[in-house]
Amino acid sequence: MSRANQPSEGDPVEAASGPSGLMDLLGVAAVLVEADGRIDMWSPQAEELFGYTFDEAVGQQAAALLLHPEHREAGLALFAEVMETGRGWAGPFPVRRKDGSTRTIEFRNMRLTDNLGDHYALGLATDRATVRQVERKVALSSQLVTQAPIGLSVLDTELRYVAVNGALAAMHGVPEADHLGRPFREILPGAPFTTAENQMREVLETGLPLVDEQVVGRTRADPDHDHAWAVSLYRLEDQTGQVLGIANVVVDVTDRYEAARQADRAQQRLRLMADGSARIGTTLEVVRTAQELADVLVPDLADMIAVDILDSVLRTGRPDRGEGPALFRALAVKTAYPTGASEAIIAPGHLTAYHADHPAAHCLRTRKPLLITHLEIGELSRIAADDDAAGLLAEAGVHTDMAVPLIARGEIIGVLGLARARNPQPFDEDDLTLACELASSAALSIDNAVLHQHIRSAAETLQRSLLPRPSPRRPGLEIATRYRPAQAFNEVGGDWYDIIPLSGDRTALAVGDVMGSGIPAATAMGRLRTATSTLADLDLAPSRILTHLDRITQGLDPYIATCVYAVYDPHDRRLDVACAGHLPPVLVRAGKPPELLDLPTGTPLGVGSGPFETSAVEMNPGDQLILYTDGLVETRDDPIDKRLDHLLRLLDPPHPSAEKTCDRLLQQLRHPADHDDVALLIAHARPLTAL
Repeated sequence: MSRANQPSEGDPVEAASGPSGLMDLLGVAAVLVEADGRIDMWSPQAEELFGYTFDEAVGQQAAALLLHPEHREAGLALFAEVMETGRGWAGPFPVRRKDGSTRTIEFRNMRLTDNLGDHYALGLATDRATVRQVERKVALSSQLVTQAPIGLSVLDTELRYVAVNGALAAMHGVPEADHLGRPFREILPGAPFTTAENQMREVLETGLPLVDEQVVGRTRADPDHDHAWAVSLYRLEDQTGQVLGIANVVVDVTDRYEAARQADRAQQRLRLMADGSARIGTTLEVVRTAQELADVLVPDLADMIAVDILDSVLRTGRPDRGEGPALFRALAVKTAYPTGASEAIIAPGHLTAYHADHPAAHCLRTRKPLLITHLEIGELSRIAADDDAAGLLAEAGVHTDMAVPLIARGEIIGVLGLARARNPQPFDEDDLTLACELASSAALSIDNAVLHQHIRSAAETLQRSLLPRPSPRRPGLEIATRYRPAQAFNEVGGDWYDIIPLSGDRTALAVGDVMGSGIPAATAMGRLRTATSTLADLDLAPSRILTHLDRITQGLDPYIATCVYAVYDPHDRRLDVACAGHLPPVLVRAGKPPELLDLPTGTPLGVGSGPFETSAVEMNPGDQLILYTDGLVETRDDPIDKRLDHLLRLLDPPHPSAEKTCDRLLQQLRHPADHDDVALLIAHARPLTAL
């Protein structure tokens, strides 16, 4: 063959020269028989099928070689009909193999005529059992593809559809015929399917199948809702290992996906409820409780949240039932991410009166929550404080909103507002139920905090009103005092101090602590302070003063108190002091390190086990006496000895100003959220002539 007649690259002749998977599978044999019945040609497949070699078969009578005697007459009749009429014949016929066994062979017989007009019979034969097996496989494959309720498709190596069944076409929303020849990405565009396409290419490259991979997305069959599919991919190869493409098996598992999603949401709601129970209401501080509610709900439930409380509740402890729009005070605001929408939400601490259509006004009017699943841009003014705020919400993409009343003890005390923007899912009834549950719990905590705040304020007012307003100077003394109420958890206690002028330029100094808290403790403190002032006028020794106070305190059952009572005489430069179960005073002598006075401690007032002892201490000009209650030094975590050592270090060297010493001690020793009151009195001895 000349070069010009050689097949070119990609020529069908070259393509056909390779092995055919189907022909090899069937093992088709070719036999050419002359008109007189002698075998003229014998293919290698015939050798395998019948068992006779080329030399054993060629030139032999076909009927004698291949047919049992009982079948020869029928075989010769079929051969004669084909040769006489030229009509082909096809069907099964029993054949005798070389080993004597009989095998049913599927024949295709036809007459051939050469250029001289001579006739030949060409027989194409294959094992009938093999043919039936292939037919069954083809039939099964065909029925499986066309009738299976799961989606099936075959794509070539370029990921173009070459076959697709009706189930998959229905999932895609594209007719079967419109799939053929089109790329995968054209039928299923979008990000969710890009990953699937990349996985197909990986399977084509590696040959490793991918089984039950979940894909979630939207198709033309239902463009408004997400569906989930379990996808399995495997590479298709022929018998020679040539890659033909990829098979795609798709099962719609949307129901399973939705059930799992609902289960996840239920677990998330349970986690949020548990989280809310643990994190909301940890203190009796109104603002902090509102912020705890916001922290629990963002970002797990909402993208942004606002907690507003009726201003009348904060001022008076109860809602204002007067006419006109209600005033809300914003307590807490939180967003899941930086957004311009935060500028549309009333900032914490500010007052606002929402318009009548606002969700907060709706909750206040109806006592019921409001769920808005979808907000058009033109509807955002409904949930905004004003038009500018509505514009900011539109830019942020807010599309759904909820408002939930905060109800405590049967009264609405505020409103919880929630919105979503970046989260594409609208709020639903389950979200509303969860928000209502958390709001109910938080409302009671907020109301308790408000009540505590009012009681505490009243107690602090009473406490301060009962404390003296002393002159900073007494003969021979410069005096500084401080009172700091408890800032968290516990209410205001019964700590007090007193400075009482006595005859002869003397001054009585007292610091005490009534055990307990609230208005009752403050009242008991007031009675003890009054008794102390009255007894001081009797010019009794400090121990006798404490003895009388002990009896008075026993009448204040169940209260007990600790106290230090001292009298300073600037002329004798002498300090007489007695202690009733109180922490020891600190004396800072000029030029010497601070020391805790070693006094007989005595028992607290109200125990009735006395007696008390008076100790005399020299106190010269320049010395400082520090009297304090346990709130200054005691903590829950540190030993008292360690804290007292810290107090002494802070006083070394002492500051010449008693006022600045007070501020320093409070700043260094007391945390703003400490749980106890502090009463502090510092007396700085001065020469009498300097006064």
